[in-house]
Amino acid sequence: METRFIVLLIIAPFALTFIYAIWHEYRRYKREGASSYGLTYDPETNTTHVGTLEDDADGFDPEEFNPEDTPDTGQTDDTDADSKEQETKS
Repeated sequence: METRFIVLLIIAPFALTFIYAIWHEYRRYKREGASSYGLTYDPETNTTHVGTLEDDADGFDPEEFNPEDTPDTGQTDDTDADSKEQETKS
């Protein structure tokens, strides 16, 4: 009996999260209708995430992405700064 209780405690949060996601998506579907999902790119943060797509928009294709085509957001690359700092310490 104790083993079943432990397994239930481990599985319950995942099951509840899954049920909540279904309920949330169903409410969104009733309110807004069907929508398509895809990978979207945010140039400000230089990240991608899954989200709803506009009716006329295509999803982001990572294979066609060229980082040199993106506008410069003024962010610095911390990895370059770290490597330069390590070189000067050596």
